[in-house]
Formats: sequence, C-alpha cells, structure tokens
Amino acid sequence: MESNSEFDVIIIGAGVMGSSTAYHATKRGLKTLLLEQFDFLHHCGSSHGESRTIRLTYPHHYYYPLVMDSYRLWQEAQAQVGYQIYFKAHHMDMAHHNEPAMRALIDYCRNLQIPFKLLGRQELADKFSGRIDIPEGWVGLSNEHGGVIKPTKAVAMFQTLAYKNGAVLKDNTKVIDIKKEGGTGGVEVFTAGGEKFRGRKCVVTVGAWSKKLVRAVSGLELPIEPLETHVCYWRVKEGQEGKFALGTGFPTFASFQKDIYVYGTPTLEFPGLIKVGVHGGEPCDPDKRPWGAAVMMEKLKEWVEFTFKGMVESTEPVIKQSCIYSMTPDEDFLIDFLGGDFGKDVVLGAGFSGHGFKMAPVIGRILTDLAVHGETKSHDISYFRIARFRITSMI
Repeated sequence: MESNSEFDVIIIGAGVMGSSTAYHATKRGLKTLLLEQFDFLHHCGSSHGESRTIRLTYPHHYYYPLVMDSYRLWQEAQAQVGYQIYFKAHHMDMAHHNEPAMRALIDYCRNLQIPFKLLGRQELADKFSGRIDIPEGWVGLSNEHGGVIKPTKAVAMFQTLAYKNGAVLKDNTKVIDIKKEGGTGGVEVFTAGGEKFRGRKCVVTVGAWSKKLVRAVSGLELPIEPLETHVCYWRVKEGQEGKFALGTGFPTFASFQKDIYVYGTPTLEFPGLIKVGVHGGEPCDPDKRPWGAAVMMEKLKEWVEFTFKGMVESTEPVIKQSCIYSMTPDEDFLIDFLGGDFGKDVVLGAGFSGHGFKMAPVIGRILTDLAVHGETKSHDISYFRIARFRITSMI
C-alpha cells in the first residue's frame, strides 16, 4: 500500500469531535487522516450553526472537570488560530424551587464549591433590570461560568490547526467499512468511492450515523437515537434590542419544567434576534430527514412571551435552523473502545445528546489519548463506557 494511504490515526467524521481529535493528534506529531462523508462545514449533522451555550452547571459531578478543562482549551486553541470562538457570559438556570433538576444543580454547586447566587422572582428581576421574569415559587441560579461558543467557526478552527500541523483532510468521502488488519495489526478503512486507507488506530466520530456505521462494521447495536431538533431565533421588539445583547449582563440560560426544557443565548450572531430553543426533538433517520416542524412550539411561544415580559415578539420565530441530536437513553456520552475483534484499535466518541459541543476540546484530547495510549489519565471516563448498556454484537 502506498505511504500516502497509511496513517497513525484515521478519524472518521469531521464534526466538532472528529476535528478536535485531528487537532490533538497532529499536536502530538501523529500522521493523521480526517474523513468526512459530506462537504466540510455541512449542515446535515450536529456541528453547524452560529452559537452553542457553554455552562458549568450539570446535575452530574463528572461533567465539572470536563467543562472546566474545556474553557481553558477553547481559549488556547482560539489564540493559535487568531479569531474568537468563545464569548464569556454569566449563566442562569431557572426552575421551581422544588424541581428536582434545580435541587440537583444547587447541590452540585455547593459540593463543588462553585460560587453562585440563588435569586427569587423579584431579586432576579432586579438583577437583570426587568428583562427576565419567572413564575411565583421559581428561583434562578446565577453563576459566572456561562458563555457562547461559535460552532461552525470552531469546527473550521480545529480543521485549520490540524491542517497546519500536517493532517490530511478529505471531505465527500463516505466510509462504508472498517476491518481489522491481520499480521501487522491496525485497521483498514474502506470508502464508498473505492479507496482504502490503513491506520494503526481509528477514531469514529460520526454523530447521528454512529449507530449505522458501528452496526455495519461490528454488529453492535448502539442505543443511540437520532433526533431532529430546531434552533429558533426571535425578534426583539423595536427599542428593546440592546437589552438582550451579549456584553450587557444578559446571561445564557436554561429553564426546567416537567414538560419542557428551554435554553438560549444573548443576542450575538443576528442583531436584534435572541436565540431560544427546546431541548429535544423528533426521532429521524439521518439519511432521510423530514426537515420537519419544530417541537413544542406553542409552549415555547408562551415561555418567550412570559419570560421576556413582552419585549420579544412571540408570535413566531423569524429563523428556524434544523440540526440533529444523537441521544443515549441516559443522555450521557459514549466514549470507549469498540472492542470485539478490534480490541483497542477502534475508538468511539458518540451519543453526545445535545450537550457535548462545549466539551469538544477535551473530548478530542481524550479520544487521542485512547488511540495513542489505550487509556486516558486526564479524566475519569468510566461513566461513558458502552458496557453500561449491556449490549452485545449481533454478528
């Protein structure tokens, strides 16, 4: 096989996780190939768009070190590329004071000694100068660890840095099979175009296509459900635009109720518009997407009208952008070896369930650790193993 078809690591899937992994692999001097089935920076998956929230507040303690590490790594990478990816803001979570999710977040902050303020309805209105309202009996948990990440710019950043470090990048190259190579070890990767590449290690980061590809190459039936979701942008009413802009003290936010989880960011990417969406969506086949209607739209309209005290037009969002979640049953990630005949030669990063983007820099580093060393010592990833679902190969 020609040397230009042989690599230390082959990364399949050039969304944010695969592109971050390529960046970290090339930083270590590895001969790296990054493959993408569509155009680079496409809009068919989970890594495109104009903004993602970065926040520290999770009900599970094992996310804390991942997010804290990611704050630093985002800034480190953007300093190398020369443009801004991460924009700092405060963050606020809102829910009824007895809502289990809120109680879990309060305990989380206390146990990890994260400074926060718990605000009642009037205190919250005072803090944000009347821009945000919550129902009676609700509280807001405010902390300084929020912010906005620019997703398409972030993916482009990791790809640019990986390329500068020597990576080979190939888009419009769909992988259809991975086989264990006998004798010398490693794997062979086969594409729909008839190409074949050999790698000592392989990392699979194909998002909503993880279930299909892993089933094809190993028989494992991963418990990942692709969901089509929508990001919505709402017009701030005339004269009120400056109140919701990034840099004015307006926070990134999340609102927890039994039947709807709302999240959003300050005005940044589209002047005069604020991003507010619903966490969740409708099951879909990523190859046959309906590009359908947004979910829970009536409830979301009510939320926008009440929470922003009529200062945001709630009749209809002016922009709707579709993307895909890759959901696991417990909404935790899958970071593990594929195992079976592949042993530790194929590493999987999948099932990021709509909240993994913010942690992409550290996840890319972890996936590189697993490929290079067969383990990672930087973080505890025992919570993200495939075995927690007790699945077996169907082959």
